[in-house]
Amino acid sequence: MKIINIVPGFGGTFYCGNCLRDSGFTQALQSLGHEAHTLPIYLPLFTGKEQNENSTPVFYGAVNIYLKQNYSIFRHMPAWLYRFFNSASILKYAAKKAGSTRAHGLEEMTLSMLRGHEGYQKEELQMLIDYLRDYEKPDVVHLSNALLLGLAHKIKNELGIPVVCSLQDEDVWVDAMFDNYKQKVWNMMSEKARDVDAFIAVSDFFANVMKKKMRIPGAKLHTVHVGINPNNYTIHKPATDNPIIGYLSRMNKENGFGIFVDAFILLRKNRKFNNVKLRVSGGSTGDDIKFIRTQIRKLKKINLHEDIQFVEEYSIEELDSFFDGLTLLSVPVLNGEAFGLYQLESLASGIPLVQPALGAFPEIIGATGGGVVFEPNTPQALAAKWDEVLSNPETLNTMSMNGQKSVSNIFHINSLADNIVGVYEKVVFKVRE
Repeated sequence: MKIINIVPGFGGTFYCGNCLRDSGFTQALQSLGHEAHTLPIYLPLFTGKEQNENSTPVFYGAVNIYLKQNYSIFRHMPAWLYRFFNSASILKYAAKKAGSTRAHGLEEMTLSMLRGHEGYQKEELQMLIDYLRDYEKPDVVHLSNALLLGLAHKIKNELGIPVVCSLQDEDVWVDAMFDNYKQKVWNMMSEKARDVDAFIAVSDFFANVMKKKMRIPGAKLHTVHVGINPNNYTIHKPATDNPIIGYLSRMNKENGFGIFVDAFILLRKNRKFNNVKLRVSGGSTGDDIKFIRTQIRKLKKINLHEDIQFVEEYSIEELDSFFDGLTLLSVPVLNGEAFGLYQLESLASGIPLVQPALGAFPEIIGATGGGVVFEPNTPQALAAKWDEVLSNPETLNTMSMNGQKSVSNIFHINSLADNIVGVYEKVVFKVRE
């Protein structure tokens, strides 16, 4: 089967679990013998040494669609200027700028994208359709998230193939918009959902969330968890003599980096934990710089700034050194997540989790036995749970072993990719009837 996975790129400037999940999923499909390719839109998936496979072009280049959305003069730009704005160097620069991944200010663009062939990006949509028809000829197209639903109608009508759509953290984008736009976007997503043959949520928690928000019929909705290949990770024993608490995600307020730092400050007030340190990775965008500096100033004020290590590299090749020497991992996302890929990466490396009892975190930790949850999601509660876990080395080791086994037995990406292929086969068969 030939599958095209359409994925929003992020330019490699921060740890994007959803983007990494989509890339890993494509590789798993290939290992199962399918002809699967990732097609990036907006920005390249990665920069530097991790370039997109086969130099696939970037469709809906972020700079071009922004200019077309906001300035009518650019809606009929010459081809040479279009190519310039879509060049690798310009897109790489755009990925680093503040606001490149922020919902505020992009509400109208989001609606325009959802309108598909009726939006300002209709030329980009036609270029995508032509590319799929002339070069790829897929059996099925898989959209990375529901914010891309504007593509589905024209793909189905012009190519005569089914469209499948993942559901993963769309609410984070939509609910961050100005209040007068939120319901407009949810309503349009619900309307465009009719063009999709099947939805695949990354957790039971998120399936229930999106079923209500988008009014998705139960027959169209499936849950297939995120997976990884455990063979890509080295197993480490949690460090107990000199504990190090890790954080692996974009360093911003929404992902709980402030809670993480404040909890560390509280923990260090207990003399029993005066040797505990932090190790942090995941990158940032221009929007996050001021916030990160504020956290560092808090640590400097009490002379703890030398006890936090920032690791710039977070590719899968570099994660071995990140997890080596860690005791546990915490990413206290303010409102939880639809899944959180870093959880599996940590468990596959033998490092237990301490996560807030929000979103899909209880579901994943319950399924793996590789960690514990805490509530409420406050620095005080997190520090108390760290105290409890760090004081019990035997529990740490048990969670470490549980996590390793569960990733191999439950969350192996090849098994989960096979489940998704089952969904593909059903919708392809139905279209061809």
